[in-house]
Amino acid sequence: MMTGKSTQWITPFTRQCYVTMGVSLSMMQMGLIMGFSTILLPQLKSPGSSIPIDDNYGSWIASLPAVTILIGNFTIPSIMGQFGRKIASLTCIFITIAGWISVYLASDVISLLAARGLQGIALGMVSALGPVLIGEYTSPKNRGAFLMTISITIGIGVLAVHVLGSYLRWQTAALIVIAMTVVDLLIVISSPESPAWLADQGRFEECTVIFRWLRGDTEEDELEKMIKTSTALRKEKDDVATADACLVKMWNNIKDFRLTLKRNEFYKPIVIMLHIYTMAQWCGLHVLASYGFVLIHNTIGTNINVPLMIISLDCNRIISNTIALILIRKIRRKFMMFSTIGLNIVCLLAVAGYTYSKTYNLITLDNEYVGIALLHIMTLSMGMGCLPISFILAGEILPLQFKSLAGGISSSFFSLNMFIALKTLPLLMNSIDIHGTFTAYAVLLIYCLTVVGCMLPETKDKTLQEIEEEFKGKKKPVPLGLTP
Repeated sequence: MMTGKSTQWITPFTRQCYVTMGVSLSMMQMGLIMGFSTILLPQLKSPGSSIPIDDNYGSWIASLPAVTILIGNFTIPSIMGQFGRKIASLTCIFITIAGWISVYLASDVISLLAARGLQGIALGMVSALGPVLIGEYTSPKNRGAFLMTISITIGIGVLAVHVLGSYLRWQTAALIVIAMTVVDLLIVISSPESPAWLADQGRFEECTVIFRWLRGDTEEDELEKMIKTSTALRKEKDDVATADACLVKMWNNIKDFRLTLKRNEFYKPIVIMLHIYTMAQWCGLHVLASYGFVLIHNTIGTNINVPLMIISLDCNRIISNTIALILIRKIRRKFMMFSTIGLNIVCLLAVAGYTYSKTYNLITLDNEYVGIALLHIMTLSMGMGCLPISFILAGEILPLQFKSLAGGISSSFFSLNMFIALKTLPLLMNSIDIHGTFTAYAVLLIYCLTVVGCMLPETKDKTLQEIEEEFKGKKKPVPLGLTP
């Protein structure tokens, strides 16, 4: 290993940046894969397409990843728990590459659907693993900002695939994404295993070396608590596993699972993540992605360059994610959650009221700049609120002992909400139009925000062990407000 001035810039912070970059590039696949249908479907429906499709096949091509994503959600917990976070990450990337290669080689609708299904499995894996891994890699002080990079890279993925689709054939775009994924593979291969998983496995010497490599020697208290907690948990497991009979072991496992379900530190984070992920999927994001043309025409008018407007909204999302990355280091989680999601609710109701008034000629004001402003403010609120906050909390509140199981259950809610939102969107848009759809979304967000606000403790600048202890009821929540 080189020493001296040439390596002085390689600090624990830069190492955390490096390993986080690998995870974030994996999470960027959510933007690339879900945004790919936006450029894929118009090209498949165009005259002379090599794979002609109708609207029915088009809807399945767009939504199938949201179905198979559940397979990944329920598969990855056992991999990340038994074989480690790094093996789980590599598995995600290999399946992702296989999915994109299958897309590139697809010659008919069936093979294309199979490829999209494979991509969904990869998304299910990485959506459960990504926030957990960043939460375990990074320091409490920087954890929120690092988790925010997930939302930024997802936004970059959406923008990148929209731009590629504007100038290139979908097969060429798939090849470029494969090259990007190979870069991510190299980063993950050179990244270390999670110190939290090593501690859970009793590999304390490796855990200590990697923890200090990632964090330096200024966070020894967290390391000691992590090792102490893992030692106690392993002793508890050894004491329980005293019987040799399979039936006795099975009965003990059932009793352990029943007791686990009753633990505050297990079920409370899952209930919170259920409502957080619901807000992330019903905040209006899918309307912009899937019905962007309809929304823009109804809100702004027909005399506008729609592709340019969509790209500007994509850029807005990345900018708002970046702003949130800066603010999350200074503002408490609950304060930011209430302010941004509250603005999201106001925007949904404002767009609903404005489009309703335009549809029924209740207002004389019909200026395209009003619609442009409303859509950009709504995108700003989503980019700073629902989606990034969901990834931040997923990386912070899940208990260490049950992180694989709790992560799989929580991410399944994310996937289930995505599928339901995508499948019900055409029905809602055709039956109650934009104004009714957005009003229903706003009511749902109000309910979820109320539940999360009552249950969620403050997590900013706390270690994962401290957050878990607070769910157990050993510490009081921190009030809302700015960090002193």
